[in-house]
Amino acid sequence: MSDITIYHNPKCGTSRNVLQALRDGGAEPAVIEYLKTPPDRATLKKLVAAMGVPVRDIIRSKEAIYTELGLDDPALTDTQLIDAMAQHPILINRPIVVTPKGALLVRPKERLEEIFPG
Repeated sequence: MSDITIYHNPKCGTSRNVLQALRDGGAEPAVIEYLKTPPDRATLKKLVAAMGVPVRDIIRSKEAIYTELGLDDPALTDTQLIDAMAQHPILINRPIVVTPKGALLVRPKERLEEIFPG
C-alpha cells in the first residue's frame, strides 16, 4: 500500500508530469482521479488544512463555472468555497500530492521536491 496519494487529472499535463516524477522516483502512488471520484467536503477541508493554505489557493479560477457561480466574491466563506468544489470538482486545482512529509498543490512540477525526495 502506498503512503503517497495524488489527486490527478489525466488530461492535465502538469498532473501527468508529476505522476511520472513520482513513479520515476520509485513511488507507486494511490491515484485518485478526482473528476471521477471527487473528494467529499471533509476530505477537502482536511487537504486544505494539511497544505496550510487559504482555500482560494486551490480553486481553479480560470474555469467558467468559477465566474458563473460568483466565486470571485471576496465575501464568500471557506465553507461556501469548499461546498462549490465538492459540488463541482473541476474547480479543484491539481495535482494535489499527499506524502508523509505533507500535502501540496504541485504547481509547477518542481514544487514536488518540497515533499518528495524522488
